[in-house]
Amino acid sequence: MNSNDQSRGGVADKALQLVLEMKRNPDMMPPYNTDLMRQCQQKIDELFQKNAAEVQKISAGLPHDPTLLHPRLGAMIHIRRCMLAYINERKNRIRSYRWRYGGALPVSVRNALCDAEIQFFNEYSGTLARFQQGLGEGGVNLLLHTAPPKTLFVQVRSLEDFGEFETMDGNLVQLTKDSLHSLPRQDCEMLIRQGVLELVH
Repeated sequence: MNSNDQSRGGVADKALQLVLEMKRNPDMMPPYNTDLMRQCQQKIDELFQKNAAEVQKISAGLPHDPTLLHPRLGAMIHIRRCMLAYINERKNRIRSYRWRYGGALPVSVRNALCDAEIQFFNEYSGTLARFQQGLGEGGVNLLLHTAPPKTLFVQVRSLEDFGEFETMDGNLVQLTKDSLHSLPRQDCEMLIRQGVLELVH
């Protein structure tokens, strides 16, 4: 194998490292690999220029060596696919963080993102917020309903003397410590999160 082939294979192998980097870290966001992405882009440009020069020789009827045209093209496609898979997986994780954490990313995640990814997160957050505000009369918080409810009403126990609570249909319920109630799920979900109510199983 000549030095050109080794160089081409070396960067193609490095491109695969991008995919493996994400696969090895399924539960966290590794830092954006700027250096390796730059190397991959440079190698694609280099291989493209070599193929373009070879095609010009063929068109001009000059002596040429077409044997590396297809291997170079294959290497470019391989490197490009690895880069796109890397970017796509990171994009999917960034979207999942919006649903998990809301509009504020943890510092550990934010520090692992490049500027373009932070911009994508901000734009995605803005789009999602506008979409939620446009649902119904007062908007809907989709983060409260990430799984479909099994029943419309739930059995809850009050953990404190909360006082009078009005449900969305206008009914008044007196929440006293240890009192049991059957309430619409959407009405009591926030109180469950705040620790005022607990589900009774």
